[in-house]
Amino acid sequence: MILDPFAGSGVIGTGCQDMGLRFFGVEAHPVVAELADLKLRPAPEDPEHLLNAAQGVVTSAQFIAKPTKAAIRKLRITETELVLRSFADQILLQLTTLRELIKSHPSKEWQPYLKWALLATLRDVASVKVGWPYQRPGTARKPKHKDVFARFISRIEWMKADLSHRRFNEGEQHSRVVAGDSRDPQIWQACNELGHGCISSPPYLNNFDYADATRLELYFWGYASSWAEMCSTVRADMVTATTQQSSVPAASRAQEELLQYSSFSERIVPLIEQLKHERSLRSRGKEYDQVLPDYFAAMARVLKNLAATLEPGAVSIWLIGDSAPYGVYVDTPALIGALSEQFGFTVEKDIIMRKRGGRWPQNGTRHDVQLSERTLIFRR
Repeated sequence: MILDPFAGSGVIGTGCQDMGLRFFGVEAHPVVAELADLKLRPAPEDPEHLLNAAQGVVTSAQFIAKPTKAAIRKLRITETELVLRSFADQILLQLTTLRELIKSHPSKEWQPYLKWALLATLRDVASVKVGWPYQRPGTARKPKHKDVFARFISRIEWMKADLSHRRFNEGEQHSRVVAGDSRDPQIWQACNELGHGCISSPPYLNNFDYADATRLELYFWGYASSWAEMCSTVRADMVTATTQQSSVPAASRAQEELLQYSSFSERIVPLIEQLKHERSLRSRGKEYDQVLPDYFAAMARVLKNLAATLEPGAVSIWLIGDSAPYGVYVDTPALIGALSEQFGFTVEKDIIMRKRGGRWPQNGTRHDVQLSERTLIFRR
């Protein structure tokens, strides 16, 4: 049984299944967790049914999606501004018609597969810049694919090919991803046995907003229709790793919580003070000093839960990068390693995998601290 407290879209889970291992993952982003759990389901007995269903939905959509004035007017009323600005009218009409047809069959085995094929099609046919992870509806671009229906069918054909090569094995019935907060000990009760190892990649302290990155898909499917709704329904259980999530009360509580780990707090408090000073030197400085305590307090809770859910002697392997907000070096892997020792883990290796952080060399405000991505190996 392999555990993953930051399961994402199920990369570790599918890898475990391929090796005949059981897997239990927790993912805070509820929509991504849904995708991961779908990927871990036993494959349909006949994947050809997915293609047949998709072709049937497309045939119906081609008949229904007529670009009349009434249909376009309805789009203007029902869709969010981000969605409206991302697609030409005819393209959006075809996309929303497919969406409503797929939504109308919630009990069908093929429904979630068609849903995710459609969501994966959105950025392929958008007429503005929506390259991962950012959506820029104010910047036009030529769509990568002009035919919505053909692209949708192509994605289903890829799914069918993948699923046709899968074989059900004993481990699959024990593999799952649950949506929830891995800081919460109750979420781990869904795992009915102790894990024999952990492989994971926590959020990096690099100001990357995983909720905002999926905003186009969230708004299109109706999971959220505003920034506030997205924050309350999607971001609620996510670890604070960006300044968009930070707040003074949360940072204060987190710093108080970290004081109980005296040897660790001696290392983290000076970093917080450095970041606070750097922010004071800028007219619109970002609140990295608030992110830092909240992030590591979250890691402490996750590590505590992990220690309680792993067999003695189990190895954990975490892929994590360091960071340097405003040039203040934060050795995140080493700090997580030090924090893990508070819960009975022993750090065995800290391996540099690759250099990182050189993507914007022309940015005059960027620091010149050399960053890396590392593999942290620690044992229960």
